[in-house]
Amino acid sequence: MSLESDIKSMVESLGLTIYDIVTVNENEETIYRVNISSPTESGVTMDQVVQVTKMISPLLDVTSPVSGDYRLEVSSPGIERKLRTLAHFKGALGEKVRMITLDKTKYRGVLKRVDGDKITIESEEGDADVSFKDIAKAATYFEW
Repeated sequence: MSLESDIKSMVESLGLTIYDIVTVNENEETIYRVNISSPTESGVTMDQVVQVTKMISPLLDVTSPVSGDYRLEVSSPGIERKLRTLAHFKGALGEKVRMITLDKTKYRGVLKRVDGDKITIESEEGDADVSFKDIAKAATYFEW
């Protein structure tokens, strides 16, 4: 089994799911970021974040996710979250999203449908269909 599948199994044993696992470099620091989600409407609690952190930390002490120093960060993906996979898009149906395609076209509206690899966004200009493979960057957004 891979490190990510081991982490996934541990998280799922708590009734939670992995939203995303990424390694990022911010301010000259390497961060191993594990985003977890909950199937309940109430979302992920701080107690669950602490529980997951304590559960996976010993595993990462034995099997380092990166070479060199890093910081583990466990959190929920948040109300404004990146959409990287088709599953992320399916989970965001009905939410407001913004996208930029590989050809730099920008879309902003409500995620209306995911049909195969076709993403449909409803905006004031009308519906727009975008192929998943053509999306460079996408995220949900919240109007405060």
